[in-house]
Amino acid sequence: MFGGRSSEHAVSCLGAGNVLAALDRDRYEVVPVGIARDGRWILAPDDPGQLAIAGGELPSVEAMSAPGTEIAARLDPATRGLVVTAPGDPPRSLGEVDVVLPLLHGAYGEDGTLQGLLEMAGARYAGAGVFASAAGMDKEYMKLLFAARGLPVGRYVVVRDRDWRPPGPDSVTAVTPERKRVLDDIAELGWPVFVKPARGGSSIGTTRVPDPGELEEAIEVAREHDPKVLVEAAVPGIEIECAVLEGMADGPPEASVPAQVLVGGDSEFYDFQAKYLEADTAMAIPPPIPAGAIAEVRRLACAAFDALSCEGLARVDFFYTPDGKIVLNEINTMPGMTSASAFPMMWEATGLPLRELMDRIIQTALGKRPGLR
Repeated sequence: MFGGRSSEHAVSCLGAGNVLAALDRDRYEVVPVGIARDGRWILAPDDPGQLAIAGGELPSVEAMSAPGTEIAARLDPATRGLVVTAPGDPPRSLGEVDVVLPLLHGAYGEDGTLQGLLEMAGARYAGAGVFASAAGMDKEYMKLLFAARGLPVGRYVVVRDRDWRPPGPDSVTAVTPERKRVLDDIAELGWPVFVKPARGGSSIGTTRVPDPGELEEAIEVAREHDPKVLVEAAVPGIEIECAVLEGMADGPPEASVPAQVLVGGDSEFYDFQAKYLEADTAMAIPPPIPAGAIAEVRRLACAAFDALSCEGLARVDFFYTPDGKIVLNEINTMPGMTSASAFPMMWEATGLPLRELMDRIIQTALGKRPGLR
């Protein structure tokens, strides 16, 4: 499953194309299901080429849609099937689904909503369950859980919708007491800060703010994607990422060799442009940090995975400061799978190329019981 209703629709499509090309067709019968931005499910062509950037245009499910391909999911745990529906034609069953790969990012896909639907339908699926998906999507609660486990997180301020709404028409002030409190709390973080949607990804809606004069505009940009916004203190140093897989045979989670993000182009930080559209963005695997720090990054990545009760796979992002401190930034419970994504690159450097990586993720999911985990 790919696409989805979030602002990360195109990233999901790109990852699905990469995975479709890698899956072992001698082992798996693949049914590509795209979710359009308006929420329709369609039976998509099994063609990775249609899920690539072409002529500077990002791929979409809408571009692959054709008459007679709309799908309805059977919410019957006894059948776990998908049905293709077309106007004037009887429904056509695709048969029982053994496992779902929900390669979706952001709201309505990575946040527990789809995971809950799949559990209601009795379908096995890869990746985190309902709770871990929801907690991993909401950066506020993610950080609260990390802090509760004693993991090192940076300073931040949450901007809630009720605290940021403009004053009513009868107000005599342009700034409510709630908004002033939020602005004062943010000022205590120092400058610059990073402003981002609390439940977003791929750096969409994220802004680096160098001074107070640009703060309110940045918050409004983030609010276009999520009514709840996170403002984070900048952490000096380099960005480090680490991939995690659920352990085999009930063993502990396993971490890949980490990577340093080398931001390309003219981007000030690792934004959407740098992640997916700059040819000179790269990963240094392993990162140029001491061996002891690499081991600690891997340990903390597994600890973050366990803190949220993650399953299947995740990517954990850190900062490594000039004085050798490691700061946990966030976790992604369904990391990007594009050819430029760090998750498959780190596992390949660790000795697990994409085909074998996907096979392990699928086999792990097949070992789960259907329904409530």
